[in-house]
Amino acid sequence: MNEASKNQSEQEPQVLVVGPNGIALEGGGDTDKGEKSVTEMVEQPAKVMRIGGMIRQLLEEVKAAPLDEASRARLREIHKSSIKELEDGLAPELVEELERLSLPFTEGTVPSEAELRIAQAQLVGWLEGLFHGIQTTLFAQQMAARAQLEQMRRALPAGMVPPGADDEQPGPRQSSGPYL
Repeated sequence: MNEASKNQSEQEPQVLVVGPNGIALEGGGDTDKGEKSVTEMVEQPAKVMRIGGMIRQLLEEVKAAPLDEASRARLREIHKSSIKELEDGLAPELVEELERLSLPFTEGTVPSEAELRIAQAQLVGWLEGLFHGIQTTLFAQQMAARAQLEQMRRALPAGMVPPGADDEQPGPRQSSGPYL
């Protein structure tokens, strides 16, 4: 590397690319695994959030009141249709995980209250884990973007002030008159 290109590379800001796991990657950021971030795997986040809220409320209802056979049968159908609707809003990887972890009910039988509570709690727990994963990924991406911005600011030539940076530095204050 000659001296001119070395000086040029020292002055150019390094661009960080946030990888699928929310961690900044060196270089171009191409991953060999082809993994997606959690935020990319939730294809319909509003739908998943609505269904998650409904399932949480159903769990509270199941805990609060005794259920007869008809209501348990209805809750079983709601549970199955909720999982189906969730699957429509998720990437195939999350659908597979949800299918592996969700408690299937025996066909043709009405589940007990305990079975319903366990199935609903399991689903609520899985959804909460999904939401926490999304929050963690977004936070990591935000931190990587901040680090990238700071690195770019430090790489600016002396005397150049980025737009808006002068707002952060306190300037001389003007007095409107004598203090009393």
